[in-house]
Amino acid sequence: MNDLSMLANIAEIVGVIIVIGGLFFAILQMRQIRQQRRELAALELFRFFGNPEFAQAYRRVLHLPDGLSADDIRDSEDNLEDSAMLICTTMENIGVMTYQRIVPFKVVNNLIGASTGILWQKLEKWVTAVRAELNDPAAFEWFQWLAERLAEFDDSRGPAYETETDWQPAHTQQQF
Repeated sequence: MNDLSMLANIAEIVGVIIVIGGLFFAILQMRQIRQQRRELAALELFRFFGNPEFAQAYRRVLHLPDGLSADDIRDSEDNLEDSAMLICTTMENIGVMTYQRIVPFKVVNNLIGASTGILWQKLEKWVTAVRAELNDPAAFEWFQWLAERLAEFDDSRGPAYETETDWQPAHTQQQF
């Protein structure tokens, strides 16, 4: 009977160790999945900007004077409003992904921080007109939110090619 009691105690201890090990493994897996999700979202963000249609719209809007009226954008002969719409919908998506913490704020700031503020300056009056026409104050709300958050948290560190000169790649072990 003593042997059976001792085996039961050992089995109980082994069971607890297996449960603790399982929990530890589950936590590691959850962290890994979260990291993969962030990396995929960052790649998606990069894909937005790698799109030739977006690049063309970006270039067109970037060269507009600040504060151009909605009528000026609409009356242009080269369909500037299509470019404005593409920029705003893209930035809206990025704003939502940033707010939901799908893409880390730092990644968004590093990739498009300055650009977002510039694009918002170029398109703010057009967005305001669209909101009034649609009677929807929430139109492109996440684009505006993103521009304001990026401006609010601007660290004014300067360009990376000047400030990150001491950067080193992470040390990785080569597997053979």
